[in-house]
Amino acid sequence: MEGDGEKIPQGDYGEPQKYDPTFKGPIHNRGCTDIICCILIVIAILGYFVVGFVAWTHGDPRKVIYPTDSRGQFCGQLGTTNEKKPFLFYFNIMKCASPMVLLEFQCPTTQICVEKCPQKFMTYLKVYQNQQDWNYYRQFCKPEFNSFGKSPPEVLRDGDCPAMITPSKPFTQRCFPAVSSKKGVIMVGNETLFDDGRGTTRNVTDLVEGAKKANVVLEARQVAMKIFEDYTVSWYWIIIALVIAMVVSLIFVVLLRFLAGIMVWVMIVMVIAVLGYGIFHCYMEYARLKGEPGSDVNLTDLGFQTDFRVYLHLRQTWLAFMIILCIMEVIIILLLIFLRKRILLAIALIKEASRAVGYIMCSLVFPLLTFLLVCLCIAYWAITAVFLSTSNEAIYKVFNETACQYAGKTCNPETFNTTNITKQCPDARCLFAFYGGESYYHKYLLFFQIYNVFMFLWLANFVIALGQVTLAGAFASYYWAFKKPDDMPAFPIFASLGRALRYHTGSLAFGSLILAIVQLIRVILEYLDHQLKSSENACAKFFLCCLKCCFWCLEKFIKFLNRNAYIMIAIYGTNFCTSARNAFLLLMRNIVRVAVVDKVTDFLLFLGKLLVVGCTGILAFFFFTHRIKIIQDTAPHLNYYWVPILTVVIGSYLIAHGFFSVYGMCVDTLFLCFCEDLERNDGSLERPYYMSPELSEILLKKESEPLKPDESQD
Repeated sequence: MEGDGEKIPQGDYGEPQKYDPTFKGPIHNRGCTDIICCILIVIAILGYFVVGFVAWTHGDPRKVIYPTDSRGQFCGQLGTTNEKKPFLFYFNIMKCASPMVLLEFQCPTTQICVEKCPQKFMTYLKVYQNQQDWNYYRQFCKPEFNSFGKSPPEVLRDGDCPAMITPSKPFTQRCFPAVSSKKGVIMVGNETLFDDGRGTTRNVTDLVEGAKKANVVLEARQVAMKIFEDYTVSWYWIIIALVIAMVVSLIFVVLLRFLAGIMVWVMIVMVIAVLGYGIFHCYMEYARLKGEPGSDVNLTDLGFQTDFRVYLHLRQTWLAFMIILCIMEVIIILLLIFLRKRILLAIALIKEASRAVGYIMCSLVFPLLTFLLVCLCIAYWAITAVFLSTSNEAIYKVFNETACQYAGKTCNPETFNTTNITKQCPDARCLFAFYGGESYYHKYLLFFQIYNVFMFLWLANFVIALGQVTLAGAFASYYWAFKKPDDMPAFPIFASLGRALRYHTGSLAFGSLILAIVQLIRVILEYLDHQLKSSENACAKFFLCCLKCCFWCLEKFIKFLNRNAYIMIAIYGTNFCTSARNAFLLLMRNIVRVAVVDKVTDFLLFLGKLLVVGCTGILAFFFFTHRIKIIQDTAPHLNYYWVPILTVVIGSYLIAHGFFSVYGMCVDTLFLCFCEDLERNDGSLERPYYMSPELSEILLKKESEPLKPDESQD
């Protein structure tokens, strides 16, 4: 660089590559690199399998699916005594209004599994006097209860039967009071008052309050169940939308092969047009809602709503969307104006990448292997996490209504009635509290969870690295073939994959290990940030925010460095540190080219992804919101129509990223090879360039003086 008018010596960023007549691209005679890291990842994977086996041995996912009674038994579980009893019934739901629910996520009252929820008001005292209703009332008592030989006070004291039952409806497999409202008056079973079974008449609002507290940990589950229902009725439409995204991406990539220049300009115009239509649509919705009742409510006043359709009836929502799209439109247009001259250079590089992809067509399919391996990592991590989180044992604790020294202590429900606790605290009950454990395994459960997350990050990054180094080796073999495609290997993808697995597993493990450590630190920082949200310590929040920002930047830099290091590994077969150093120095010696060519190309490819996502996202929005009149009745009715739309948008981006990532890796590889080619050769007959004549004509002609291989300018 010449920022102060003096040329900085080339040695500051290493010496340029020397001419080597024997160099013909990716080196075949290479040895194993970073063997220690290779051994380390093998040991770590074996340990990961051990953790998974232990978790699967102790875990029980039924704890997540089924409600649990006071004895830790599952309601509705096939093959158990509660197989035909899918609903959980609370003896006294008013006790769920206790703060203990928020502390221990357990309602301090007896809970049993029942076939169906009660449908009317009844009390045990009245049923005891009138045996006609006993058979109905009996199903809400403990299964082992025998009414003979016990008086009503003894039955209620021992908690064998509920003092009263109320009309209830099942909600997430739990019986809650059937609350209704008429003219602003809250009622349960068309009643505003009820007998609590102990001689006191109470208001139904006491039942409602207890139900609210019992439901405090179930609201998220309700949303999850509705989302699951939406997926069950819309999954095939989501698949169709994703197939459309895949077809559009494939067509776009194929057209790039033959019409790269035209397709890039078409892509630019289409992105601007799609964003422009989004701005127009948001403005029309904003204008349509003018004067509509409730449309002027502020988003801050409305708060968070699980039903996102509520927000679409607010003018402020559409105004926010319109402003965001306008900002994106202006930024893209300004970037295109400033980069208009460099876009021609980027198009030349994309054309060269299109030729490389055309000679190695299986490179378009190879990302599917990477995708499947990443999905395998995700599945193993998720299953192991579920089994680890459900591998605790049932813990029982003493619950009571009055003061008792044994309150909150663990107990054994089988021997509880024979202990002194019942004598000192007559109203005490031994109820299921939560799942936990004091064994050696349970003490290190948190460590196993952290190890599970870390191994997922490591293996996922390793799989991505394997895909990158494989593609880099294949495209490097294309670039360094003097006579294309005659001098290329028969199967460049398989040859490159074989070299990567045989010689460079350790180097890939090393690079992915560094990235996984940084990502794990970021996960921990996010957890700490979540924990400090309610804190008023501004200094701690600021310090944590700075750490998050620094590690975010560090992760981006490491990803950039790793990507280029893998290209050097694919070409030269050197270890990770040497490859990273050589790649970094090569990029620094060509820093201007990196800015004006490589990054402009990345920007154009990003616009391609944006176009695919925008088209499929708009189509999904109009379809799932029943705005396409021709197929209006075909679209499914959903609880949250944003669920399939968001799924389609994310899935479309991943699909488009999979196709365009091949181009991205090809461009990066060709760019590094191009920089090396300029340093090794001079274009003479003795030292000819390996780049294609088309690439040489455009890049070397239009770069002119500032981009000579022996100097660069700011």
